[in-house]
Amino acid sequence: MTDFSQRNPAQISRRRFLGLAAVAGVGAVAYPTEIERHELDVTRITLRLPNLAGPFHGMRLAQISDIHIDDFTEPFFVRRVVEKINQLQPDAVLLTGDYVSFDGPARRLDRERKAFDCGKILGGLTCPARFAVLGNHDANVSAPAVTEALTSNGIPVLANSNTAMERDGKRLWIAGVQDPGTQRPDLELAIPHTAAADKEPVILMAHAPDYADQVVGQGADLMLSGHSHGGQVRIPFLEPRFLPPLGKKYVMGHFQLAGMQLYVNRGIGTVGVPMRFRCPPEITLITLA
Repeated sequence: MTDFSQRNPAQISRRRFLGLAAVAGVGAVAYPTEIERHELDVTRITLRLPNLAGPFHGMRLAQISDIHIDDFTEPFFVRRVVEKINQLQPDAVLLTGDYVSFDGPARRLDRERKAFDCGKILGGLTCPARFAVLGNHDANVSAPAVTEALTSNGIPVLANSNTAMERDGKRLWIAGVQDPGTQRPDLELAIPHTAAADKEPVILMAHAPDYADQVVGQGADLMLSGHSHGGQVRIPFLEPRFLPPLGKKYVMGHFQLAGMQLYVNRGIGTVGVPMRFRCPPEITLITLA
């Protein structure tokens, strides 16, 4: 029988400290890798667009970005995202790129197959108005394959093109450009020439947020982006470390630029490490006013 009465209190304290430290260490790893990475956040914002016709006031747009399926984002979590969007019942769903992850040409065919897995899950969105653009990872894997994965599941890809949403004879334009970092975005093709003359607002989807500096003054009223993952790991008092090219200036949230607004979604998935800290995955629900 162990005689606990003979144990040194200092030893008991030390063992307790080590035990608590071990638990804390496990928690410090588990929280950003398993808990916050799956802690889906719905960010609700209201944005006022100039010349927005009355029939579009109160219109709700759901935006998601950067799924990166099966890099670290499990299919079950993408299904959860789709279920949540369906519960929100938006008027349109806008997807701003990076459905897969590129990790070298050796696995390109595998990533193309994953793109079709992702497209099939996204095909479960019940909102009939849904539009997409591609991101840098999609372009590096295969722009044609990722485009086919989306369009074959009822999600048009706007690659330097646009479409009009109509209500009571009034129009709101949804435009999209190819990825600014890996492809050839063309604002002349993407933004309708008649929009300014007819005083019709334009919402532009462009994966990389820092491209906004080139969009200002070109006819877009609101630009929606992703790409930065919001920094992904945001340690207090330190700058975010996981920021890609063209995603370093406008990292997350709402920005008012000269004559144009920008919103940067934090994304659904992760790259580099399967971790998020103080930066949960995001569905943005935008109400137009």
